[in-house]
Amino acid sequence: MSTPIRFLFRGAVHEVEGVAPTRTVLQYLREDLHCTGTKEGCAEGDCGACTVVVASLEDGAARLKAVNACIQFLPALDGKALFTVEDLQQADGALHPVQQALVECHGSQCGFCTPGFAMSLWGMYLGQEDGQAPSRCQVDDALSGNLCRCTGYRPIIDAARRMGELPRVAFDRAALAAQLRALQREAGVVHGHAGHTFHAPRTLDELVAARVAHPDAVLLAGSTDVGLWVTKRMRVLSDILYLGHVAELKTVREADGAIEIGAGVSLEDAYNALCRHYPAELGELRQRFASLPIRNAGTLGGNVANGSPIGDSMPWLIALGSQIVLRGPGGERALALEDFYLGYQVKDLRPGEFVQAVRVPLPRAGVAFRTYKLAKRFDQDISAVCAAFAFTLDDGVVLDARIAFGGMAATPQRAARAESVLRGRAWDEDALRAAMAALAEDYAPLSDMRASSAYRTKAAQNLLRRFWLETRAADPLPAAAVNAFARA
Repeated sequence: MSTPIRFLFRGAVHEVEGVAPTRTVLQYLREDLHCTGTKEGCAEGDCGACTVVVASLEDGAARLKAVNACIQFLPALDGKALFTVEDLQQADGALHPVQQALVECHGSQCGFCTPGFAMSLWGMYLGQEDGQAPSRCQVDDALSGNLCRCTGYRPIIDAARRMGELPRVAFDRAALAAQLRALQREAGVVHGHAGHTFHAPRTLDELVAARVAHPDAVLLAGSTDVGLWVTKRMRVLSDILYLGHVAELKTVREADGAIEIGAGVSLEDAYNALCRHYPAELGELRQRFASLPIRNAGTLGGNVANGSPIGDSMPWLIALGSQIVLRGPGGERALALEDFYLGYQVKDLRPGEFVQAVRVPLPRAGVAFRTYKLAKRFDQDISAVCAAFAFTLDDGVVLDARIAFGGMAATPQRAARAESVLRGRAWDEDALRAAMAALAEDYAPLSDMRASSAYRTKAAQNLLRRFWLETRAADPLPAAAVNAFARA
């Protein structure tokens, strides 16, 4: 029996039945509701023309996040609220300060991308205190997922500053939270249509049982990868097992020298929690990992479970010695993350198992840790090479070395030869040169559209040198100085 999808839309409860589980929010808005303010540009979460804001109930409060409607499946809206650009207009017909600022600052030319920019700005507007002007970094981060071919961005950035100067428009989060509470379900449900099902369990035990009952179902968390299977590869997904309502997977806790992040925790929340412990080491990577709407939707657990060789989370997680926690009918099982990847898209998963959490060691005395990303663009670009180094140093001697790279092999992989060369040696230029030579034996990277094999090898070696410059005992260079030199 199929359960209707229920969510808040235009201030009222909206019910949907008889739609394919993989129908996207964008398709439903434009083709079924004829709400055409939300645009389709890329259908893969890159351009931001389809940006909407989704509200969910978290710890009893309403939390609003900008996401890409083009890759979000409609059943994932169950129990949430959906806001589109049409919602910005005030009851008296006046423009919202976000819209008024775009008008005053000439932030729109052809207008196609404008609704997406408006929704990203509205998401930032809701997060600002009255009279508080956003910093340039906050503006850039909020707009990192929106592309415009006309304006050159300056007038849009001007509008982001201007909107806070206009009379404030209040938003009643308490009333929204009350409405969302009335929509919450006590047990898992199934949305079905034409033989295709969307299973949405509410507890970890329900998820385990559903996984055993549907071993071939596609596990869905943030839909930032699976969504493209449908919109770009045109895959037909018969059964989907959605993790987004399982409360036990959305926890972040610290214990026994580690921070444990549930598989349902968004990338944005995961990186924010981690950056409280590793601000300098992970701050830039967090900003460059993906656009804010992608980080709002995607999960660290999904990134790790996917295990892409060019994923940016795995190298630094492996370098730090992180563990992955798996859950199945036999209970929990933890193993080193590096041991989880057996080959390209092959993982150490037993029947019925799924990723439950990731355990990341907290900072330890004597461990020098850095991570670096090389890509053609600063924002929202896949890495050509992603490097991570975690060295245990004592009086200039390398007691232990952990080196991991993405983009250099079929899986995220450690540099065993280079690590062996370094252990027990003084962290000097001779050791560096020996390790750089060993890196060429550790990896045989491919050439593709992002970089050649020769470039990747040379870049990996140079990143190791950069790490040495920042951590050597004799006159280390501050990271800021090395960054400035690298960008010159």
